[in-house]
Amino acid sequence: MRILVTGGAGFIGSAVTRNIIQKTQDSVVNVDKLTYAGNLESLASVDHSDRYAFERVDICDRVALDRVFQTHQPDAVMHLAAESHVDRSITGPADFIQTNIVGTYTLLEAAREYWNALEEDRKSAFRFHHISTDEVYGDLPHPDEMTGELPLFTETTPYAPSSPYSASKASSDHLVRAWLRTYGFPTIVTNCSNNYGPYHFPEKLIPLVILNALEGKPLPIYGKGDQIRDWLYVEDHARALYKVVTEGKVGETYNIGGHNEKQNIDVVKTICEILDELRPKDTQYAEQITFVSDRPGHDRRYAIDASKMSRELNWQPQETFETGLRKTVEWYLANQDWCHNVQDGSYQRERLGTLGQELQQ
Repeated sequence: MRILVTGGAGFIGSAVTRNIIQKTQDSVVNVDKLTYAGNLESLASVDHSDRYAFERVDICDRVALDRVFQTHQPDAVMHLAAESHVDRSITGPADFIQTNIVGTYTLLEAAREYWNALEEDRKSAFRFHHISTDEVYGDLPHPDEMTGELPLFTETTPYAPSSPYSASKASSDHLVRAWLRTYGFPTIVTNCSNNYGPYHFPEKLIPLVILNALEGKPLPIYGKGDQIRDWLYVEDHARALYKVVTEGKVGETYNIGGHNEKQNIDVVKTICEILDELRPKDTQYAEQITFVSDRPGHDRRYAIDASKMSRELNWQPQETFETGLRKTVEWYLANQDWCHNVQDGSYQRERLGTLGQELQQ
């Protein structure tokens, strides 16, 4: 099976690509524009494989996409290419509209034209797997706001996106489902919780905190740090995505979560404790924690019910948050060269997503 992976040089895409090349007999065609968050160094362990190919292509470029489909003749598409940082979407939403909505539309049309020309057996086996986020659902009640059992996101939770990022992903989800309903194009959608792990671009919370801590910089916590996220180790997610594209049912949605709800402040404190043990210094890393004004429209809580993945596709996460976070910290300690190389000057861990004086009011 030959799988076309868009965004294969990104954080989740590179994990998917490594998983397929290292643990299956399938082939990968990595289609990536190589924006600031895409890094081919993340694929150094597999780029020598004769089952791996790379195409530097923007998913908004229809001519280039048509060439890629005709050249490589994939049996499935795993669509991960996206602008993905909420703060960055607040500062500059245009790129999110272009890549996540227009790019998904362009890819859908290129894939549909290719699929229509396939022989019947290959046509019936083809899959277009769209990878999305739990942020399309908005947020859930915080434990401070209610008593009794806390709700979880399910595959039927109504969409209520809060940020330009999540709104753009919700839009792309709707496009993918419309292409199934209107054209019979065989699509599957997955929505995942917050990923973490090796090769994560350092604008996101966990790598940002690790690297800032090592350099003696402040560890910024938005608001009170009581926002809750469900954390999913990226390699567990990669296994789940492969399960979906190879075993999932056309037209279905699958929610993928790590069963690890943690407050942001507790995540940061745990990283500090691991660093105190693995890279001790004269003072404790937690002394670098600083509280900053909250993100505009910050969602209070995300939590996914992944029971459908377990029940129908026999998938469960293998890492607990504690084991996954320790592996992540150890990886960043051992791969400082990757961290330096991925920050090419366009991003130096400064805060993004503020609205100037509006944010202080």
